[in-house]
Amino acid sequence: MAKKNAFYAQSGGVTAVINASACGVIETARKHKDKIGKVYAGRNGIIGALTEDLIDTSKESAKNIAALRYTPSGAFGSCRFKMKSLEENRVQYERLIEVFKAHNIGYFFYNGGGDSADTCLKVSQLADKMGYPIQAIHVPKTVDNDLPITDCCPGFGSVAKYVAVSVREASFDVASMAKTSTKVFVVEVMGRHAGWIAAAGGLASDKNCELPVVILFPEIPFNKKQFLAKVDSMVKQHGYCSVVVSEGVQGEDGKFLSDQGLRDAFGHAQLGGAAPIVASMIKEALGYKFHWAVADYLQRAARHIAAKTDVEQAYALGKAAVQLALKGENAVMPTVVRVSDNPYKWNIGVAQLKNVANVEKMMPRDFISKDGFGITEKCRTYLAPLIKGEDYPPYKDGLPQYVRLKNVAVAKKLGAFKI
Repeated sequence: MAKKNAFYAQSGGVTAVINASACGVIETARKHKDKIGKVYAGRNGIIGALTEDLIDTSKESAKNIAALRYTPSGAFGSCRFKMKSLEENRVQYERLIEVFKAHNIGYFFYNGGGDSADTCLKVSQLADKMGYPIQAIHVPKTVDNDLPITDCCPGFGSVAKYVAVSVREASFDVASMAKTSTKVFVVEVMGRHAGWIAAAGGLASDKNCELPVVILFPEIPFNKKQFLAKVDSMVKQHGYCSVVVSEGVQGEDGKFLSDQGLRDAFGHAQLGGAAPIVASMIKEALGYKFHWAVADYLQRAARHIAAKTDVEQAYALGKAAVQLALKGENAVMPTVVRVSDNPYKWNIGVAQLKNVANVEKMMPRDFISKDGFGITEKCRTYLAPLIKGEDYPPYKDGLPQYVRLKNVAVAKKLGAFKI
């Protein structure tokens, strides 16, 4: 039987290390040319498969593929596109099979979060439901750190490091100005339903550098009176404080503080704007001068300060995905298994996609302080190893040197397809 080609694509919000996973997939596949032909990348995720917009990664040099390891964002383009069930949209699945057949694709590697795991699971079922053999392996990625089973998700450690560093540095700034000017700094971070990124702000303060930090988690219903009392107490005690607010903070009525009334392709509320809302509350009720910021894309694009642990895990999981496919696995996801906390040790495990797709891992209550505004030692023990280590990209003239791939298109063999 002729060896099959592989399809790789990136999905959802990109990260500082998703390209490290791509590097792991492509480099590992190249080492097994006897079993895997070419690796085609989908331009803009699964959309690239549906529209037959494929990229031939074999046209890239080994040097450029290796450079993906330290390049942020999605080298092949990503997308927010949720495939419906086979019963709801059989045409899309028939199109996938048509494209896979035309390009001799037998391996499917989808790099993304929970919704991507769902897409990957659906693709894995093509053999049983539609008679086309395909091995679909999900490569985990999400800054939200909310995939189940795996100890942590590639992309999270680097965002956590960025947030912890930023909160510490901003706290030093506001402390120096607090006597006559700003007393409260509010920073909004990502996290729709899970407060993992917000929790990382708690790492800014430790026994060697104690700082007044207040955290607002999505898991804890927002109580305005208690929050303002906490901020007031911190400012009176320390002269200032920093507030880390997750974009997904909800009021006691269950509504997002920052819901803009818009929805993305997955049906999720488009969030953003919790920081100015919270900052205004502080000004109106307490009269303290404030500054606020929204980390937004900066937190997930900051490859210059990526955590070494995160980079290593991202690459290892990409590599493991190919190895699982070569072993004949299907509908699975390689995972990070924590072996010990101190020293931090981990290895690779495997999860069934049916147990991963559309499941969100929230912050455990015992990771959040009793008053709901900070992290516990148990949480600190979990988070601390994930931000450790530096893995700087090469610099030239003061700027990081990131690779831009040629992304040569594969010649189309089929007609156009409307999504």
